[in-house]
Amino acid sequence: MHMSVSASIDPDLLRTFAFIAEEGSFTRATERVGRTQSAVSMQIQRLEQVLGQKLLVRGKGGSVQLTPHGGFLLERARELLALNDSIWRNFRQPELRGVVRLGTPDDYALRYLPVLLRRFADSHPAVEVDVICAPSSELVLRLKDGALDLTLLSEGHEPRHWPAHELWRGPLRWITSDRYAPQRRSPLPVAMAHENCSWRKAAVGALERAGLPYRVAYTSASQTGTHAPVMAGLAVTVSTISWLPEGLRVMRPDEGLPDLPDFAILMLRGRQAASAVTDALEAHINDAFHNDGPRQDVG
Repeated sequence: MHMSVSASIDPDLLRTFAFIAEEGSFTRATERVGRTQSAVSMQIQRLEQVLGQKLLVRGKGGSVQLTPHGGFLLERARELLALNDSIWRNFRQPELRGVVRLGTPDDYALRYLPVLLRRFADSHPAVEVDVICAPSSELVLRLKDGALDLTLLSEGHEPRHWPAHELWRGPLRWITSDRYAPQRRSPLPVAMAHENCSWRKAAVGALERAGLPYRVAYTSASQTGTHAPVMAGLAVTVSTISWLPEGLRVMRPDEGLPDLPDFAILMLRGRQAASAVTDALEAHINDAFHNDGPRQDVG
């Protein structure tokens, strides 16, 4: 039996296309590709000829816009390039072995780690990832003590003068039950983390500036613990993530609670974490947030 041969797309063409789309400029993309602008333009022409569609439109001042076909291609090009790069890493690079210690607040563990760890395991099956879930304040102590190679943190907990990479930034939001209305009570019952939590400080500060009476009705070291009383209609809480368990919803601005500031998810690296396995996991985390990071909350 002979298999039919389908048309194929050169990954180099897709990579150049993705760089142009990300940079919004042929000029800036040439710096990443390492080719002349005329060579990059020829690559795009070849890609458009292969696909039979216009993918990019040049605007004023050298800007570049995606056509509808270009927008459709971009997401799929990124997926194909990620798979292509993963295959090359596995066959061309020495197999990585070792242990990397990753810290994360439980706020982010269920939302991001399952997909991230699966992809990392597919690329580096001989690396063991030791995951420690704890509040950001505790993770900082572990990081300083050399007990972590990498950690995710909520902004506001990072040590001074310690390099921190911002993975994502978005609004802190009030969260309530989708069946009950604890937000209508006065004083407002809130479920919060410990007193050192940056989210708690932001929420309490906003309520006090707005002159709204409140009481901290429930305290928990984890976000799962603050969700339980909110599901029961006994309190409201705060969160940055768009993913919420069934039974909870993001409050609307017209429901009377004050606006909250933006917060970031940060990644910090241990002082002694210089191994190749740490480099590899750090790259995977960066890629995951860049390509699949959380969308901003709506509603």
